[in-house]
Amino acid sequence: MAMMQEFKDFAMRGNVVDLAVGVVIGGAFGKIVSSVVADVIMPPIGLLTGGVNFTDLKLLLKQGVGDIPAVTLNYGSFIQTIFDFTIIAFAIFLLVKAMNSAKKAEAAAPPPPPPAQEVLLGEIRDLLKQRSV
Repeated sequence: MAMMQEFKDFAMRGNVVDLAVGVVIGGAFGKIVSSVVADVIMPPIGLLTGGVNFTDLKLLLKQGVGDIPAVTLNYGSFIQTIFDFTIIAFAIFLLVKAMNSAKKAEAAAPPPPPPAQEVLLGEIRDLLKQRSV
């Protein structure tokens, strides 16, 4: 039973839960960015390049014979994956940059003024120091 309790303590640690949430959100974010790339960015690029679809680009290595399919080197899928990665990395970079800017703005804000009670007590302290001198 000690091993089960140790595992439960490990699994419920804040860092593990945060990591799990990050992985799930990252997967969903990746799907969103992949959709943006495939459905929004690639059609205009395909239009500019004369309708070329990167995923259809391939190099025929061996012709198919009968029921045996052709052997191809699908470099277009690789190009598309690199393009997707670049856009996802740039989107994450912008997100991290925005978060860092927000943290800097929060850190640069001056501390709030002390409550009126503390100001009044400070004035009383100063008056008492003047009387004792």
